[in-house]
Amino acid sequence: MKKFEYEITTHMAEEFKKVAFYCSAAGDCNLEDVPSSQIEVLAAWMNERGLAGWELVQMAFSKDGMLAVWKRETAGLN
Repeated sequence: MKKFEYEITTHMAEEFKKVAFYCSAAGDCNLEDVPSSQIEVLAAWMNERGLAGWELVQMAFSKDGMLAVWKRETAGLN
């Protein structure tokens, strides 16, 4: 059976000054009409994590930043 380890990272909005995401007054947030250059910043960060073996499971955006959930296969938990 495959075994996985998980990591949750949080990132303040200031870390992604070049990546704009829209948050409504109700607090719903998403990427909207983002220029490709800004998407490339986010993709480069995700690819860096992927090269380390991590797979992105979920991302959640808020007005203050974002949370990312990652997993990677492991031989066992320490």
